[in-house]
Amino acid sequence: MKYVLSPTYEASRKKLLEFIENFEREGRLLNDGQRNSIKLFDLEAQTINIKSFKVPNAINKIAYRFFRKSKAQRSFEYAGHLISKNIGTPFPIAYAEETSALGFQESYYVSEHLPYELTYRELVTQPDFPDHEEILRAFTRFTFQLHENSIEFLDHSPGNTLIQIDGGEYKFYLVDLNRMNFRNLSFEDRMKNFARLTPKKEMVEVMANEYSKLITKPEAEVFNKMWMETLSFQEKFHRKQRMKKKLKFWKKA
Repeated sequence: MKYVLSPTYEASRKKLLEFIENFEREGRLLNDGQRNSIKLFDLEAQTINIKSFKVPNAINKIAYRFFRKSKAQRSFEYAGHLISKNIGTPFPIAYAEETSALGFQESYYVSEHLPYELTYRELVTQPDFPDHEEILRAFTRFTFQLHENSIEFLDHSPGNTLIQIDGGEYKFYLVDLNRMNFRNLSFEDRMKNFARLTPKKEMVEVMANEYSKLITKPEAEVFNKMWMETLSFQEKFHRKQRMKKKLKFWKKA
């Protein structure tokens, strides 16, 4: 197995390798494990987070073996890039990959585990959450910071930003990092990056209002484009869900 470790954690190399090698038998499961499994481990006084990516399909076994960086490697490297730009994300500790003559197999990404009060999802589901609008506006400024640093977070969705509340200050940390582009973003790119976050028009209005203060575009133009991208995403999402239901019905028939 290939291991790449942050120099900061070199002294813990042996223990970290043990965690990865014993991942199936040890650790505390954090998610349902239907796609990728995430477990928590105690490293001395610190809690760390290990994500096990499922074994890819036959095509991606070859792609990740010879042509593309794995999700684990991308997560590790992208986290380092975010930190270099002062963008919040759990500190990257290590990644590991297992390959064979037949192709790519298991991979793991190890990072610090951060406590947090909420994610963007709670802003969607709990409109009466304390200081809801202030948090939403701060999140919008955080997203603007991403865009200004040429960061396109392709999985900018409700569960992938952890939010810490410290008095009246809000800190944001990106997780699930393996899909990102690093390039200058046009106005259209920026607005499309909001599309997956919420179907609620009133939330889009607040985000558009805040974002318009940060760029040289009228608020109406920002809102119209952001809302159009949101509606387009929702239409595609629900169409895909309908197709899944039909496929399940046909399989049962």
